[in-house]
Amino acid sequence: MGGGYLDIIIFAMVAVFLIFKLGSVLGRRTGNEQQRPGPYRPMGREAPAPAEGQDNVVTLPDRSGEAPAAAAATPLAAGLAQIKIADPAFEEKAFLAGVRGAFEMIVTAFAAGDEDTLRKLLNNEVFSNFKRVIDGRVAAGRRQETTLVGFNAVDILEAAMQGRQAIVTVKIVSDQINLVRDAEGNPVEGDPDRPVEIVDIWTFARDTRTSDPNWALVGTRSPH
Repeated sequence: MGGGYLDIIIFAMVAVFLIFKLGSVLGRRTGNEQQRPGPYRPMGREAPAPAEGQDNVVTLPDRSGEAPAAAAATPLAAGLAQIKIADPAFEEKAFLAGVRGAFEMIVTAFAAGDEDTLRKLLNNEVFSNFKRVIDGRVAAGRRQETTLVGFNAVDILEAAMQGRQAIVTVKIVSDQINLVRDAEGNPVEGDPDRPVEIVDIWTFARDTRTSDPNWALVGTRSPH
């Protein structure tokens, strides 16, 4: 009886020793355990483990191949934006429609020698240049006839603010019949039956401080 009781005690001690050893092995991390996927990690390929010393580094997606967020503004776009700040009512389509109307009035008045109309549409310098040509034509006994057949293109080339002055340069491509007659009415230049394409580059200006919506022709030049 005493021997059996002693055997039970010995077995119990051995069992306690084995449980202690097994618990110490199962409770220790060796670094080779498979990590359990987190609740927000996508299924499939496991994400690569961070390099040593970079546990807190977050790798951002590569954006080197993406297009830039916005293209740089052109000088023309920047100039138009400045004009719209100074004159919120400015709108390119309406402006170009006005250019067409002004162009037809000016070339018609210039051919007819209508200085009163020209004075309203031109600044002093351009008016002086036009008047000089008109006076020379009259002195030579010549008369000009101009018929605007139509526009091929009217485009804004340049735009800027100079102080409070809005400045816009326009390229105007039109078909015209320009005929010059002598004192007897005989044609000496041009063909009354053949329109000619003419390219003009005109610059218009307007003081944005005034309520007058009209633009004045302040410069003319030929294309380079």
